[in-house]
Amino acid sequence: MVRIAYQGEPGANSHIVCKQHYPDAEAVACASFEDVFAAVASGDCDLALIPIDNSIAGRVADIHHFLPDSGLHIIAEHFLRIQFHLMVVPGASAETLRTVHSHVHALGQCRKVIRELGLTPLISGDTAGAAREIAEAGDPTQAAIAPPLAAEIYGLEILRRDVEDEDHNTTRFVLLSPEYVMAPQGNGPVVTSFVFNVRNLPSALYKALGGFATNGINMTKLESYMVGGEFAATQFLAEVDGHPDDPGLKRALEELTFFTTDIKVLGVYPADPFRG
Repeated sequence: MVRIAYQGEPGANSHIVCKQHYPDAEAVACASFEDVFAAVASGDCDLALIPIDNSIAGRVADIHHFLPDSGLHIIAEHFLRIQFHLMVVPGASAETLRTVHSHVHALGQCRKVIRELGLTPLISGDTAGAAREIAEAGDPTQAAIAPPLAAEIYGLEILRRDVEDEDHNTTRFVLLSPEYVMAPQGNGPVVTSFVFNVRNLPSALYKALGGFATNGINMTKLESYMVGGEFAATQFLAEVDGHPDDPGLKRALEELTFFTTDIKVLGVYPADPFRG
């Protein structure tokens, strides 16, 4: 059986994506992103599933630092509409509640219900972990904000459904493999993800990106971040629509080499239908 490592506890959003898209695989919970990558590197797991972007919070912290040197390749992407429910131990009610526990991002995305019920937010390391913690405590004054699967796993009652402030809260996940599996050309929309470092020259980034514009390539992501602790050393993560063997993208990537010191393709994979 294929084993897929994910960060979080059983019932987390990553676990939900595993169950939805890879029902025949064994989903393996890991405490941290480092543990996820280590599980695949050691051969204990075959693949990794990690969140990479959220429509409200932006990019997921640290992932962009791990990916380039992880030795793993993106082979698929999946989008999940995030649902957060307010869950309690059996017998608890809005009147008994005093505190609400969840991951810091989830608390920040559910401010309205927290304010309405006058609850004190307390940070947990993980949304599903918060659900487990209040189930173990058995305290009717504590609630958790977590995905619906967590209530099912930990035997909690759902007091309020869909308590997130925004109804467009969506997270993008990527499936990572130690094997480089390139999506076939001409078999539907494809995304190409890559990282590059620009040469330390005036207008280098402008010139590096010029080839994508002149060749009509749609760039859907461009993010910069520091590498090696140096403010002068900047790495860029980019994503474009298209296959590297498509003539236009092939020319654009060739032009990119003139203005960069390093280009690494992270993956060439089918575009999720959500993009449409």
